[in-house]
Amino acid sequence: MPIIYHITTSAAWNTAQQLGYYEAPSLKDEGFIHCSQEHQIEGVLQRYYAGQTNLVKLVIDTDKLTNKFIFEWSPSTADTFPHVYGVINAEAVIDVIKLN
Repeated sequence: MPIIYHITTSAAWNTAQQLGYYEAPSLKDEGFIHCSQEHQIEGVLQRYYAGQTNLVKLVIDTDKLTNKFIFEWSPSTADTFPHVYGVINAEAVIDVIKLN
């Protein structure tokens, strides 16, 4: 069971639980939802979420995803990140960790 992670707000996750799936704005804008591996979380938080509050880390079991995910190269960080091509079904989220 490969695990990946996604950072979002508590409010967005609460909405996702009601809908049964999570959808980030990047899905419409870029065609996928940005995710991370464990060792990438700190950098993602520093680059994109500095100063934000009420954040949670979704722990995603990729075996339970109903949409495909692909590891893709990011030239801006010179690293490979997992991207989910579709919504993240709520059943694939096996834990939610409050970050701040």
